[in-house]
Amino acid sequence: MTSPHDHPAEKKMPVLFIGHGSPMNMVLDNRFTRHLAALGASLPRPKAILVISAHWLADGSYVTCTDRPRMIYDFYGFPGELYHVQYGCPGAPSPAQRTVESSGGAIRCDQSWGIDHAGYSILKYMFPNADIPVFEMSLDYAFGDRHPKPIAYHYTLAQKLAPLREQGVLIIGSGNIVHNLGLVDFADMDAAPPAWAVEADAWMRDRIIAGEHRKLFTYPWEGGSAASRAVPTLDHYLPMIYALALQEKEENVRFTFEGFQNGSLSMRSFRIG
Repeated sequence: MTSPHDHPAEKKMPVLFIGHGSPMNMVLDNRFTRHLAALGASLPRPKAILVISAHWLADGSYVTCTDRPRMIYDFYGFPGELYHVQYGCPGAPSPAQRTVESSGGAIRCDQSWGIDHAGYSILKYMFPNADIPVFEMSLDYAFGDRHPKPIAYHYTLAQKLAPLREQGVLIIGSGNIVHNLGLVDFADMDAAPPAWAVEADAWMRDRIIAGEHRKLFTYPWEGGSAASRAVPTLDHYLPMIYALALQEKEENVRFTFEGFQNGSLSMRSFRIG
């Protein structure tokens, strides 16, 4: 018996959005982490993986071009064991360089970043052998009045990544569609979600199903009180936009996970293709 991982990708790779949630998931056996393992096992083996990270906010769009990405422990106040988690994957400088060359100058190489917990916290379950080359992409993000670039800019930029799918690269947007750290129940991962979080998650779910991507461009500002609580900043929202931008007309979205952690973190995840 063989698994999809036994055969490298020969056709267009799917695109994923993963709600990565708390760093605690890195050391827990729960419904979400088991879902990650099953999802990884269901995929054809990628030639490389690109993670669009909610945790790499930069003054432009960059991809990591290093041979061996360093571990970045970009979280604070968690148990010590989390700071010893290792995911020793190789880098992917060749597909990263192709991404830069095909972007028309919109994306640049970076040699200093590595792999942050938006990447390794999910990949350690999906591809536990850490033997597939990985590179990350930053979010062009400047602090100020919510965000200086319109969401449509990111959507258009993301479409420049489409050729990677034909080259065997698995593209993963890693964030959370409902993410408000000020309203998270850190003490209880199983806390019931508040009504505003459920409302926002359901509204976005329905827009994703209907393919109404452009309605998601203005939702954080025009969606009322539920939206403003669910998406107070765009860092964890934008990776979803990047994933949706790569959906082609004949492709449907399948939700691979639905639910909440810590009350108001939507762990909704989906697959395109």
